[in-house]
Amino acid sequence: MKLTEKELEIVEILEKDARIENEDLAKMVHLSIEETEEVIKKLEEQKVIVKYTSVIDWGKVEDHSGLTAMIDVKVTPKRGVGFDEIAERIYRYKEVKSVYLMSGAYDLSVEIEGKSMNEVARFVSQKLSTLDSVISTTTHFILKKYKHDGTIFETDDDDKRIVVSP
Repeated sequence: MKLTEKELEIVEILEKDARIENEDLAKMVHLSIEETEEVIKKLEEQKVIVKYTSVIDWGKVEDHSGLTAMIDVKVTPKRGVGFDEIAERIYRYKEVKSVYLMSGAYDLSVEIEGKSMNEVARFVSQKLSTLDSVISTTTHFILKKYKHDGTIFETDDDDKRIVVSP
């Protein structure tokens, strides 16, 4: 689908700040509020705008246990459907947050969330690796997030310049 210049502008602004008021958005793209709302409604109906989300720094929330793992998956694609069928089977599990078709040594990258390493291990050994098309997996645990979806975590506002005195 080809977007107009105004539609593209609106999508880019909403991607950075989904909570922006329609009035402010309309001013930024030089449209009326009504025209802006019509464009947003059209983009939502056409599934260009799929969802509005928040980025949470869970590292700052006390007593929040949980971890994120990235799993590289090598699969055998099926004739006629390629990787789509196995990707769909994987993304239907509740633990799975994202699935991407990748280039390189592995075919799919799967992001999951769990309460513990054991829970992630059970998911990989009992659910993911038992699927017919899955040949192998490699699991990576995220230890710390520095930046996610364009949002920087843990900014240190201390001045790191060297003090120069005469």
